[in-house]
Amino acid sequence: MHERLLPASPNWYCSRCSDVNVNGVLGFGAKNVIHLVKVNATSPAVIGELIGHTERVSGFAFCHYDGQENICASTSDDKVVKIWDAEQRVLVTEHNMHQNTISAVHWSPVQKHLVVTGDEKGVVVCYRYSSNDTQSFFPEPRTIFCLSCSPHEENYIAVGYKDGMIVVIDISKKGDVIHRLRGHDDEIHALAWCPQPREEPLYVRCTEENTDGSNGLTEGAEAGCYLASGSRDQTVRIWSTARGKGVMTLKLPFLKRRGAGVDPTVKERLWLTVHWPKGRSSQIVSSCFGGEIAMWDLMKSGKQKWTLLGSSSDGQNHGRIVFNMSSCSLGERELLLSTSMDREIKCWDLASLECCWTLPTLGGFVYCLSFSPVATGCLALGVGDSMIRVWNTLSIQNKYDIRTFWQGIKSKVTALAWHPLKEGSLAFGTDDGKVGIYEVYSNKPPQISSTYHRRTVYTLSWGPPVPPVSFGGSEDKPSYSLYSCAGEGVIFQHNPWKLSGEASNIDKLIRDTNNIKHKMAPHTDLSWKPDGSVLAIGNEDGSIDVFKAPTLKLLCSVQQHHKIINALRWHREHSAQSDLQYLLASGSSSATVYIHDLRSAIETPSESSVLVTEPFRTLSGHTNKITGLAWSPHHDGRLVTVCYDGTAQVWDVLKEQPVCNYRGHSGRLMCVQWSSVHPDLIWTGGDDFTLHEWAMSKQEHITPPKSKKRVEMEKKRAPQKKAKKKKKAPGKGGMKAEESELPSREEHKRAAGSGAEDQQSENEEEGDERESADRPCVTGWSGEKDMDMRGAERVQNGEKFIHAVKREVKEEKRREKPDVSLKKRKPRSILPLSTTMDHRPKEELQKDCLTLAAVRHSHGQAEMCVPGAGDHIQLGLFTDRDALYRMFQEEEESHVEAGHYDSVMYLRLWKGDLIGALNIATEKGELNDHLLSLAPMAGYQVWSRTVEAYVRQLCLHEQFLKAASHLISIHKIYEAINLLQGHQFYREAIALAKARLQPEDLVQRDLYMSWAAVLEKDGHYVTAAKCYLAADSSFDAAKVIAKKGDVTSLRTAANLAWLSGESELAHSLSLRCAKDLMLSQDWLATQEVLKTQDSLLAHRLLYCVNELLTRRLPDTDVITWSLASSHDWSESRDEHFLCTAHTVWKREFGVTADDLVKLKTLHQQLSAIENPPVTASVPMKQLLSYISLDVTLCALSQLSCDWPSVQEELLRAVTRGFEVGRFTLMSEMSRLLLPQELDSVAFYKRKLCPADEKSLAVSRNMEAFVCYQLLYKKWWSHGTTTSTLTNDMTSNGHHSIEQKQPDDEDRNGEAQSEGFWKVLLSEPHASFQAIQRAVAEIQSEVLSLVQRHNRSTDSHLSSDTATETSGVTHLSEEHEGANSEKSQSFATLTARAAEYHKELAAVPEMIKLISSRVMLCHLRFNSSTGANPHQISDFIAREYLLKLHSNVELIKNVRHFITVLYVNVSL
Repeated sequence: MHERLLPASPNWYCSRCSDVNVNGVLGFGAKNVIHLVKVNATSPAVIGELIGHTERVSGFAFCHYDGQENICASTSDDKVVKIWDAEQRVLVTEHNMHQNTISAVHWSPVQKHLVVTGDEKGVVVCYRYSSNDTQSFFPEPRTIFCLSCSPHEENYIAVGYKDGMIVVIDISKKGDVIHRLRGHDDEIHALAWCPQPREEPLYVRCTEENTDGSNGLTEGAEAGCYLASGSRDQTVRIWSTARGKGVMTLKLPFLKRRGAGVDPTVKERLWLTVHWPKGRSSQIVSSCFGGEIAMWDLMKSGKQKWTLLGSSSDGQNHGRIVFNMSSCSLGERELLLSTSMDREIKCWDLASLECCWTLPTLGGFVYCLSFSPVATGCLALGVGDSMIRVWNTLSIQNKYDIRTFWQGIKSKVTALAWHPLKEGSLAFGTDDGKVGIYEVYSNKPPQISSTYHRRTVYTLSWGPPVPPVSFGGSEDKPSYSLYSCAGEGVIFQHNPWKLSGEASNIDKLIRDTNNIKHKMAPHTDLSWKPDGSVLAIGNEDGSIDVFKAPTLKLLCSVQQHHKIINALRWHREHSAQSDLQYLLASGSSSATVYIHDLRSAIETPSESSVLVTEPFRTLSGHTNKITGLAWSPHHDGRLVTVCYDGTAQVWDVLKEQPVCNYRGHSGRLMCVQWSSVHPDLIWTGGDDFTLHEWAMSKQEHITPPKSKKRVEMEKKRAPQKKAKKKKKAPGKGGMKAEESELPSREEHKRAAGSGAEDQQSENEEEGDERESADRPCVTGWSGEKDMDMRGAERVQNGEKFIHAVKREVKEEKRREKPDVSLKKRKPRSILPLSTTMDHRPKEELQKDCLTLAAVRHSHGQAEMCVPGAGDHIQLGLFTDRDALYRMFQEEEESHVEAGHYDSVMYLRLWKGDLIGALNIATEKGELNDHLLSLAPMAGYQVWSRTVEAYVRQLCLHEQFLKAASHLISIHKIYEAINLLQGHQFYREAIALAKARLQPEDLVQRDLYMSWAAVLEKDGHYVTAAKCYLAADSSFDAAKVIAKKGDVTSLRTAANLAWLSGESELAHSLSLRCAKDLMLSQDWLATQEVLKTQDSLLAHRLLYCVNELLTRRLPDTDVITWSLASSHDWSESRDEHFLCTAHTVWKREFGVTADDLVKLKTLHQQLSAIENPPVTASVPMKQLLSYISLDVTLCALSQLSCDWPSVQEELLRAVTRGFEVGRFTLMSEMSRLLLPQELDSVAFYKRKLCPADEKSLAVSRNMEAFVCYQLLYKKWWSHGTTTSTLTNDMTSNGHHSIEQKQPDDEDRNGEAQSEGFWKVLLSEPHASFQAIQRAVAEIQSEVLSLVQRHNRSTDSHLSSDTATETSGVTHLSEEHEGANSEKSQSFATLTARAAEYHKELAAVPEMIKLISSRVMLCHLRFNSSTGANPHQISDFIAREYLLKLHSNVELIKNVRHFITVLYVNVSL
C-alpha cells in the first residue's frame, strides 16, 4: 500500500522486544504495534504491522523451527500473549494467564509449539499454542527481567532476575531449579545460550572471580552448555551449566564517546544486552556504555578480548545505549540487527564488522512536513520527540538518507517552513512557543527568536515584509519575513536577519489599516499566496480574512466554516489555467473542505471588504476534523487532505469528485505533502509515529471510510490515559457547557502539547532518566504507574509502603482504643513544666516552700536559686514579675519544641507582648480570627501586616473569599479584586468591583473581558456574551453567541448586533441565519429574521422568490421535501410567475415600479452576490437558491424597464437546470417564466432596441432554447395518442432524467410551429415508430423464450433479430408490457416479425432518414469547429436534399431545426 515508511521507534528497556527469522523478516514492538521489516544486506523495507495489543508491547519472538518461520509471539503490558502469522498478518491465538505485567518472552528453539513468558511477580508460564495448554511455575519470588530457552535441552529455561540472580529450571520437573547462578549484583538484562551443545574449552585469565587459580584454557568438553548473561553491573559473565558456576567475567571497556558524550558511570543510563550468534560458539556480541557494540572472542588470550563493530569510520555506531540484538544468515552473509535509544535500527555484517544500513525511526507524532523549494526532494519532518529530521528522498545509494537535528529544540516540533530562496534555511516552531531557524548544511546551532509565543506554534510561513519591518533601513529590509501563528491566537512577524530583535504583532497593522475597534478573533492559521500579494488568515470562529500586502487592507471575509480553521492553502501560481491561482482551500474542525475562488475580490477590490458566503467547490467525505491540505504541484486543481479519521483523500477539485483514499495509517493523520518530483507520490504523517510515502495509482479505495470504520481505527490505537477530573473551585462552574468541542486549537488541530505521546516523546534528558525507575519501562511511562510498580515490588520483598504502614497503625489504634466518649477530656495545661514540678515527692515540695521563703526574705541560701528558671521554674508563679517572665520563657520554649504554638501565643498575650504573639503566629501559619481581632491594639501598621499575612495563610488553605474580605478590611480593594480574579472567582470579583469602585474604573471592564475569555474557552457562550455586553464590547458579544452556529444562536446574535449598532455584523449574521432557515424550509422564520433590518430588503425579495418557486414546484420531481412553514401569499396562482412576484412585492414589501432609485439599489445589492459555477453535485435546494437570484434580478429589471438585463437574467434562470443535466427543472422553469413559449420570447424581443446587437443575440439564444424545449416535449409526446411516454435519455452529454408528458397536454403555440415538426410529428412517422416498437416487443419475447427453454444460442438469436435492434432498443424499454397479445410459439413470433418487416420496407426513405439521423447530425458539429450556425444548417440541409431529391419545404424546416439546436448547444 505504501512505497517507503518510517516506523515508530522500538520500545525501550525491554529484554527481548525485537527478533528476526530465517527469512530475513525483522519484527519489533513500537508502542502497542509490532512492525515488520524485510531486511537484506543492502536496504530494509517495512512490509506491514501486527495490530491488536492495547498497551505497550513488551516482548516479541519468532518461532525458529523449520516450516514455522512466520509464526511469532508477542507480549504486552495488557498482560496478554498473542500468537501471530507474520506472513498473513493475522492473529492465530492468544492467552491471558498472567495476572501481572509480562517482562520476558522466548520461543523455544527445540519445541516448536512452546512459548515461555515471565512476569514481574516471578511467574513463568509455558504455553503450547497447538493444544492451547498452559503450565505455570514460580521458581523464585523475584521480578523477572529476561529468560531464554535452551537450544539443546528442551526442558531447560534460564531466568534472569532484577536482583542479579540467574536460575535454570526444568519445566518437566514442575519447574525445579537446576542451578542458581550468583555473581551479578544488579539487574539481568539479557541471557544467551551458546549455539554449541557441549562446553568446549575457553581461555580464562586468573581473576578474583576465578578463585580456583586456573589460568589458561578451561577443562575439556563437558556435557552441558555455556550461558552468557549481561547485567546492569557492567559485566558480561559466561556460566557453565554443567558445573553450575561462572567460568568467565568480561568487564565492559571504557570507551571515549564520539561527539556529545554521556557519563558512563551513571547506571540509570546503562543497558547491557548480549547475543550469541549461531555458528560462532567462541564469539559473543554485547552492547557497551555509549551505544557501541563489541564482539568478544572467548578463545583470545590477552587483556583485550573485544573488537568494536563499525570502528573503521565515525558515525557507524549507535549514539545511545543498545537494547536488543538478533542475527540471521541470508545467503553467505551473517547479519546482526540492533535497536537503540537513538531511535535507529542498524544492520551489521558480522564478517566485516561494518554497518550495512541504518533505518531511522520516529519517537513521536509527525506534526509537520515540508519539501524544500530549492533543494529538490529534500523533506523536513517535525516530530514530537524534540527532533527535526531532514530526508534526502532522492538518494539512490541510501533510501533512508536522513540527518537529525536536536540542538536548541528541547520540545515537540510542530511547525516547519523552508526559505523560498535560501538553500538549507529551515524555520521551525515548537510546542513551547519557540521559533528558530536552522541552517541544515552547517554545524552551527539554530538561531532562536527572542520573541516567544505563549502557546504551541501552529504554522510558519515565509512572506513579504509588512510594516514596520519593511520601513527600516536597507540592511533591515529582508526579501522575506518569517510569520508564526500560535495557540494564543497571535501572528508574529520575525526579521530573519535580526531574530534577537523583538517580533511585531501584525494585528496592530491590521487594526490601523482597516480601522478596527472591536476585539479580533484569535488567529489559528495563515497562508501567503505564492506571489506574495495576498495573505489569508484563518480564525478560531471559522472565518477567513484575506488581506492585500503590504498594508494588509482587508479584501474579503469568508464565512463558510463555523468551527476553528485548521488549514489554509492557496493553489500554486503557475498552472495551465491562470484562474486557478485564486483558489483557496480551507479545512476546519468540521469534516468538510471548502474551495473559494477569490479572483474578483483580489483583482477588482472594492472600497469596503466583501463578504463571501458561498464556496466555489465543496469537498465532503471525511468524518472528522481536517488537519492538513496540500495542492498538487503537478496537476491543476488536484488537492490532498488529511483528517482525524485516519485517511488521506485526493480530490479533483474542478470536478468536485474524489480520486483515491489512502488508509495505511493506524492512527489520526496530522500532516501531508505532495512529492515535489513524482506526481504520483504523496507523503503523510500521523499520531501513529509513522511517515508514509504512497502512490495514488495503487490505492484501491476511492472515498474515506464511514464513521463506523473510524471506531475500528480508534480501537487499534492505544487507549489514552484519562486525566483525573479536577475539582472545580467555587465560582468556576455551575453552568452547562454549550458546546462539547472547545474552541482550542491545541485539541482541534494537531494535538500538540496534549501529552498524547505515551512513549519516547519527551526530550532526551527525560528519556534517559526514565531508567531510574525500579523496573524496566518505556520512556514517557506514567510516573504514577511507576510508583505503583515500585510499591508492589517493595511489598514482595518484605517492605511496605509508608502509607500502608500508617494506615495499618491507625487501624490498630482504632481497634485498641477504648470507648471514652462518656469520659470528659481534660484540657492541656498552658504551663506544663511548672505544673509537672508540683507532682514531685512530698519532701521536695516541702523543700520548695523553704526555698521560696528564703527568696522572699532574702536569706543567704537563696543566692543559688533563680525563681522561674531551671529547677526552680515552679517558683516563678509565687515571686515577682521577672521570675514569672522567666517561667513564661521556658514554657514557651517547651511549647515551641512540642509544636503547641497556640499556647506560646497565649503566654505572650498574657504578658502583653501582642506583637510577639502575632509574629509567632505569622511565622508558624497559626493566625486566626481571634488574633486578628486583637491586632489593632498594636497599631495600624501591625494590624495591616497581620491581615496581609493572614490573607496569605488563607490562600494556602484555598479560602480565597475570606482572604479577599480581610483585604477589604484594610481598604485594599484592588488587591482583593486581583486575588479573586487570579483564582478564577470572576463573579465575586466583578461584584466587589461594582460595589466599591467608580463606574468609570477600567478594572471593571478588564474583569469582564478576562472572564469572557475564560467562559468562551470553556464553551459558556451566553455568559461570555453578557460579559462582553457589560464591557461595552457588543461586537464580541454577538460573535461569541454566533459561535455555536445553530439557528437560534445566530438569530440572537444578529438581533444583538443590530440593537448594538453593529450593522455590518448584524447583516452577515442575519444572512447566515436566513440561509440555514432556508435550507430547513422554514420560510416564516426566514422572513422574520430578515425584516428586522431595512438593509436586508433585497434578500427578503430573494427569499420571497425562492419560496414562491418552492411552492410552484411541489407536484414535480424537483421538490422532494416538505416545508416547515410558508406564507399564505406563496400559494400557487394561475397568473404569470413574474406577475405573482411583483404583486407580492408590492403588497408585502412595498416594492413598486415607481421608485426607480430604490429598485436600482436593490438590484446592485443582489448583483454583488457571486454564485459559483454549478455542477451536477449541487444539492437541489442550493440550485433553487441560485435560480431564485436570477429570477429576482430579472423581476427587478422588469420593474425598472431594463429589458436587456431582463433577457440576460431570464436566460440564466431557465438554463441553470440544463447546465447540470436536470431536465425536469429546466422544463418547469421554462413553463413558469415563459408560459407562452415562443410568444413569450417574442414579447421580450419586441422590448429591445433593434440596434442593440448584444441583446438581440441573447434573444436569439432564448429562442433557440425554447425551440429545444419544444422539440424535447413534442418529440416524445406525439409518438402515440393513447399512452403516456416516460423517457430516460441522455442528450448533449447531460445526465438522463425521467420526463412525463400527458397525451392531452396543452397545444398552445403548436400552430406557429406546425411546419417545424411537419414531418417529425406526421402520421406516417408515428406509424413507423409503432412498427418499430412492435418489432422490439417480438424480439423481447423471442429472447425470453430462448432463455427459458435453452434451445438456441445467442448467435442464432442475433442472426434473426440484429437488423433492427439498434434502432428500437430505447422504444421497447418505454413501452415494456404494452403488448396485448402473448405469443404461443417460436413459429408464431417469427411469422409476425416477417409481416412487420414487410411493413417497414414500405415506409418512405424520407421518414427513415428523418427518424434515424436528424437527432445525430448536429453532433457532427460543435462549437470548436468555428462554423457559423447557418453554414452548418445549410450543409445538413444539402445532405438531406441529396438523399431525398425533393421536398424543399422539409429542407427549410430541417435547416431551422439544426440552427436553433446548434445555438442552444453553443450556450
